[in-house]
Amino acid sequence: MSWRLAVRRGHSVGVILPKELLARLKVEKGDTLYVTDAPAGVTLTPYEPDFAQQLEVGREFMREYRDTFRTLAK
Repeated sequence: MSWRLAVRRGHSVGVILPKELLARLKVEKGDTLYVTDAPAGVTLTPYEPDFAQQLEVGREFMREYRDTFRTLAK
């Protein structure tokens, strides 16, 4: 799968993504994509990487204090 660089817009250059890739990413025109460094280059994702990490920390906290949360829920 290849991408083509689009025309310059100010100091930026846009990338045209094929419809198949947009479908795989589950994104549409106007959505935000995040780019993170990866061992083989970069990763393009519609999910904010920091949010995923924060969510995992929250899940670990909830697992650790599961009994406390159950008691408080009563």
